Order: sequence, then C-alpha cells, then structure tokens
Amino acid sequence: MKFALLTVTYGGLFYKGPALSIEQQIHKAKELGFDALAIETKRPVASPLDLTKADCNRIKSISADAGIPICCIESLSNFAGKHMEERENNLAMMRFVLELAKDLDVNLVKIFAAWPGIINDEEEISMYGQFERGLYYKRLFPSGLRLWNRCVNGIREVADIAADMGITLALQNHAPVLTMGYEDTLTMMQEIDRKNVKLCIDAPLFYERQSDEYIREAVQKCGKNIVHTHYGAWNFSENEDGEIVQEPSPSSGNLVNYQTFIEELQNVGYTGYLTSEYCLPAYKNHQYAGIETIDHATRITLQYMKQLVHNSIMA
Repeated sequence: MKFALLTVTYGGLFYKGPALSIEQQIHKAKELGFDALAIETKRPVASPLDLTKADCNRIKSISADAGIPICCIESLSNFAGKHMEERENNLAMMRFVLELAKDLDVNLVKIFAAWPGIINDEEEISMYGQFERGLYYKRLFPSGLRLWNRCVNGIREVADIAADMGITLALQNHAPVLTMGYEDTLTMMQEIDRKNVKLCIDAPLFYERQSDEYIREAVQKCGKNIVHTHYGAWNFSENEDGEIVQEPSPSSGNLVNYQTFIEELQNVGYTGYLTSEYCLPAYKNHQYAGIETIDHATRITLQYMKQLVHNSIMA
C-alpha cells in the first residue's frame, strides 16, 4: 500500500495561514514522505472553475518531475438536493470535475452521495454545515427514500458520463443520507449498478463501531470494490518518550481501529492509496493553530500509519 496527501490538508481552511497551491503541495507531499497527491476540487486550491488546460499541463509536469503522481480527484458532490436546480447545478459541477480529472490524466474521482457543505466566510477558520449523521439502524420513511433515490439516479447519470471518459467513481461512506458504517454505501453502490462505481471506505466513518469483528466484516463484504480510503491526521500526538500515539477520534470518542482495517485491506488485496487528510479546525492551547501544527500532525501520523502497514506485512 502507498500513501497520498489530500490537498484539503493545506487548503488554508482549517488553520491560520495561507493555502498552498497544488504545485506547492506536490513538493510538500514529497518532503513529508508521501507517494502521491489527491486533489480535492475546492477553492482556493483546485476548483475546476479556476484551472485551465495549461494549468493542468504544468501540474502534470511538476508532478512527473517530483515523482509524486496525482492519484485521485475528490469532489464535493451532493446528489440529494431538494430543488431541481440544486441537483442540476451539482451535475454541472460534476461534469467540470470529470473534465479536470481527464485533463490531469487521473482515472479515479471520489464522490459523496450527499454533502453538508463548508462555511468559510463567517468565522476565522472554516466549519461544516449542520447535518444529521444518523444511526446505523433506522426506519425508512418517504422523505428518506426520496433522498436515497435522488442520489442513486444522479450518480448513475454521472457514472455514465465518467464511463465514456474511462473514469471510475469512488462512493465514500460519508453522511448524510448514508449512515455510519459500510452497509448503506455498499447497498447504494449495488443499486446504482454501474461497473465504474466502486467504493471509498474510511474506518473513521464507522464511528464507534471499531471492533475487530466489524472492521473485518466491512472490508471483506466490500472487498475488491474498495478503490480508495482516507485516514485522519487530527488525533495523533507524541508522548514524553517520543512514541506516536492515537487519541480518541473527535467524531466518536473512540480509537479508530486502523490496525485491523489495514490488515484486512492487505487480506483482500487492496492496492490503492491510504490518503491522509486534516480537515477539522486545528487548535493549539485553545487558539487556532498555524500551518506548522498541520505539518507536525501530518508527519507523525504518516509515520504511525507506515508502521501499521509494515506490521501487517510482517504478521
């Protein structure tokens, strides 16, 4: 398994300081010890509205020279919009995202079924729009079915466009609409029924369901359909002995069972990237932190995750 850095980490949204350009992040990824860069299509770093074909050619050249390939384009899609215009705007955005991926010679695009959105003009640093995470068990009501089927139909439409471009979509197990865990995401992929729609399964999004048994079940059930995954760099620290330790996830209060997750990914033959992201507000001594905090967290978490991969290979 290889490691990638997601550009949201240095997007200037969740720390005090400027965003780093894609070119700067390619060099940052190499400096920190990553194998690739994943690009999230968000301003100010990488919106398809801003990147021209000339920009893409320059990025590809810098990427090749640095030996840091672009492994995935990550969209902020939302197929569950209540209004027709919202859903049509999302489809238009996804066409731009797919064209950007094609211009960058990237054949994998990550999608959300639904997405709450990021607010970046009300506070000093960004925050997420409110959304209902949902329980992993739930009764289905007409309103929930409407949202579900909007997502299925919208993703089918985008998948057909992507197929003509040779692009695979990776559906992430992220709320809302999709509940915590893997079950909803796997079911939606099956109902979409397109060969080029696969899965992005993230262990932190299992929330408190972190038992060895559940992790193994999730990876085994999703199996070869897993083509992308992320880990969070926001809950690791070094103790007095210099040991890198994981702290409870801010989303659930539990430790994320990365060890079993990585072991099972090895067992099902996963050959994709483990992608690092820091996409929560960064604090230090109850003050918004600067980019040096992001550097430190990203570096030590990468060391921790590489050790887990090494251990799983040696086991």
